[in-house]
Amino acid sequence: MGWRNNWRKLVNYVMFSLTGLCALITVGALFFILGYLLWHGGSALSWTFLTHLPTPVGEPGGGMANAIVGSAKLLLLASVFGIPIGFLGGVYLAEFGGQSFSALVRYTADLLNGVPSIVMGILAFTIVVLPMKHFSTLAGSLALGVMMIPIAVRSTEEALRTVPMMLREGALALGASKWKTIATVAVPAARKGIITGIVLDIARVAGETAPLLFTAFSNRFWSPGWNQPTASLPVMVYTYAISPYDDWHRQAWAAGLVLLTLVLVANVIARLTVSGRTAQ
Repeated sequence: MGWRNNWRKLVNYVMFSLTGLCALITVGALFFILGYLLWHGGSALSWTFLTHLPTPVGEPGGGMANAIVGSAKLLLLASVFGIPIGFLGGVYLAEFGGQSFSALVRYTADLLNGVPSIVMGILAFTIVVLPMKHFSTLAGSLALGVMMIPIAVRSTEEALRTVPMMLREGALALGASKWKTIATVAVPAARKGIITGIVLDIARVAGETAPLLFTAFSNRFWSPGWNQPTASLPVMVYTYAISPYDDWHRQAWAAGLVLLTLVLVANVIARLTVSGRTAQ
């Protein structure tokens, strides 16, 4: 029996070492990317970079304030498009859906979530850009908004399914209607899970480049309103990275660092929200 115990200890040690190594590689990859971005783009990251417009082609300096504001505008309008539809779709699946139709909707949402982002860009280009005959913030937001719908649907449904049925039954027993029970009991009880899904949804589309190349395109100046081409951080990273100018390369690294930092902050907020929900 001694050799069996030794064998179990050996297997346990090997598996513990392998899992620990994989965890270290996972964490190390993130810190490597952050360090690499900081090493190459840290010198270009400054207050001027965050608050000034790009300089003319070939001139050093300048910033990406227009791209930062443009990304914020795109994400804001995309959220207005995608989140309400996804939220209400998730409410339907969790509270009203039957067996067959709900399964079809879930399957469709999963398929939509797996559609390549460039296809979403071509779709928005066809139904918005071509009829309008110009690129616009509206077209880019539509492409990102469609990408947000399936994640919002599934995250809302899962959050609502964690609410105990006895809470709904108690509200119905007191005379509340179905919709009032959902609005005043189920949704408030699941609000942290829903908010977490929405934050992760926004972070998911914040770094998309392909749809914006077909829709919002880019702009080296401020883009007032919603009906003009607008700059965005992912597209500016792409444009500056393929340029022949060293200064633009450094700014591309800096823009990537800003974008990754924003995504990390969004994920941290989501994790903190989940932790607060679990503690309660």
